[in-house]
Amino acid sequence: MKIHQTEGLKLNGSVIAIGAFDGVHRGHQSVLREMVKDSQVEGLPSVVYTFYPPPRSYFQGAKILTSPEKKIQLIKSLGVEHVVVAQFNERYLQRTADDFLEELSLLNPAKIFVGDDFRFGHKRSGDVQLLKEHFPVQSINPICSTDGERISSTRIRELILQGKQEQAVPLLGWT
Repeated sequence: MKIHQTEGLKLNGSVIAIGAFDGVHRGHQSVLREMVKDSQVEGLPSVVYTFYPPPRSYFQGAKILTSPEKKIQLIKSLGVEHVVVAQFNERYLQRTADDFLEELSLLNPAKIFVGDDFRFGHKRSGDVQLLKEHFPVQSINPICSTDGERISSTRIRELILQGKQEQAVPLLGWT
């Protein structure tokens, strides 16, 4: 697997998953496996576009579930070929939605996987609808645990803060 900075990767075609992927929990794993499977069917490289620190940590001071090294190791274990790590900082926040779309166009995506609440660009000006105007997009439905609740990094953080490790670990799907 190759690791890239923003705007450091150009491909003739790709299948991309975009997200913070903090924790690389079971929900993330499901999405990334589907993305890798699609990339193999299409005969195109698989790409994860992620952020460090995760936006929720940057804006709200949320606990980071995985170090960048651990996150990359977990993503690699799922068979992903390329990871783009955007340094989520004040400079990155000034980028417009068009800047982000332009960067994605360098990857020539055949399909992009994102959560239905995905936002991008300065002041979150871009959304899934705008992304769909430029690229084929697969919105991701929430992945739920056996109790029917959505698996999310926020939920896992809350369980850890409450001292409920035994409930958080199965949601992560790794130890």
